[in-house]
Amino acid sequence: MANMISTAHMCTVVVLRSPESDWPLILAANRDEMLERPWSPPARHWPDRPEVVAGIDNLSGGSWLGVNDHGVAVAILNRTGSLGPLAEKRSRGELVLEALDHADACDAASALSDLDPNAYRTFNLVIADNRDAYWLAGRSGATSISVETLPTGYSIFTSSDRNDPDKPRVDAYLPLFEDAEVPDPKAGDWSEWVRLVSDRTGASRDEPMCIVSDYGYGTVSSSLIALPPPAPGAVPHWLFAAGRPDITPFEPIDMTAMQPAQVS
Repeated sequence: MANMISTAHMCTVVVLRSPESDWPLILAANRDEMLERPWSPPARHWPDRPEVVAGIDNLSGGSWLGVNDHGVAVAILNRTGSLGPLAEKRSRGELVLEALDHADACDAASALSDLDPNAYRTFNLVIADNRDAYWLAGRSGATSISVETLPTGYSIFTSSDRNDPDKPRVDAYLPLFEDAEVPDPKAGDWSEWVRLVSDRTGASRDEPMCIVSDYGYGTVSSSLIALPPPAPGAVPHWLFAAGRPDITPFEPIDMTAMQPAQVS
């Protein structure tokens, strides 16, 4: 089993877009990483970016997933064969923070599409708010970053393209998410999505959602995020498991703690 999974180093991001619903965007993200790589849970870690709530990679200072006070959510994933940093490349975690500098997903996607993809190792970047959602891909040898609008419905990203049926994880779990009961964030009911992001062997033994290995690599955290529609005082919901989701409880991130307007 370890040898089979070792070829599939990847995170997973699941996006459900339903613009007319009470929760226009719902996102699940499992982070798969070397276990010894240090990180800290989502918080306002950056004094120069007080509107950003995100996990911090303590090695690079960047992030893999974050939300800002404008309601923009951003997640980044490695593409195939690009696990870990390279000395001559910039950290992909910077892209999450740069996207979160913007007040809406459209502006963020437009700004980042102008960057040089060869400055980074290859990546998939998801940028979304309660109106729009985009997938930016930095592919090997490309002269520009590609940008695609995410359609209504389900999108799953791993280390390849959106909903790639050649990826066992996508092939196994996309229909399960499509058939699962949609979470009710207001009621705190994420039960079926928790079950899916915690699954180790049930759907895909080649590439389970929650990875456990004997070589120092695995799923190190999991997030469930819901973006509300525009409304006064509306706040995103974020549940975070600070470890393997099959054995670590999901706890709410306080999205209102130390907002800029509240800082004395």
